[in-house]
Amino acid sequence: MSTPLIILIVLAIILVLMYNSLIAKKNQVENIFASVDTLLKKRYDLIPNLVASVSKYMQHEKSILEDITKLRSQANKTNLSDKEKIDLDKKMSSALGSIMIAVENYPELKANQNILHLQHSLNEVEAQISAARRAYNQAVTDYNNVIEQIPTNIMANMMGYSRKDVFEVSEDERKNVNVKELFH
Repeated sequence: MSTPLIILIVLAIILVLMYNSLIAKKNQVENIFASVDTLLKKRYDLIPNLVASVSKYMQHEKSILEDITKLRSQANKTNLSDKEKIDLDKKMSSALGSIMIAVENYPELKANQNILHLQHSLNEVEAQISAARRAYNQAVTDYNNVIEQIPTNIMANMMGYSRKDVFEVSEDERKNVNVKELFH
């Protein structure tokens, strides 16, 4: 076998490996985002029950309930981009946090079995979403590394791959929680 033929075969193998690596990273990101999407849907399905359960008690927090309902209807749109879903998730996390804090101000509501069950369900879904976000962010980091590193960046550019966004914590969520304010 001649040297040029060996070099050509080695180059072809390297290109195939790079191509397969890029496809695998892209598919991993899409697969994990689909898992996050499923959990977000589960969260959005719980929201009507939550709003119905708390609405008669929480007349003063009507704007929070309206915001949550509005965000849920936005989330049910079918043509949202991944970035829009990530942004909507941030807003929904903040709104749900506000409603759970507000529940503490209504002793009858806090003791209601439906609310306790919904809080438990939401906490469980939030924990699952958190784990899925971590997995997604890791997959996106791996993907972004591959499409930016040499030599795979050349092939990624030819394939039209671009950076993907990760789930980030909002500024409000970065602040320390004042526990005293939560319980008075």
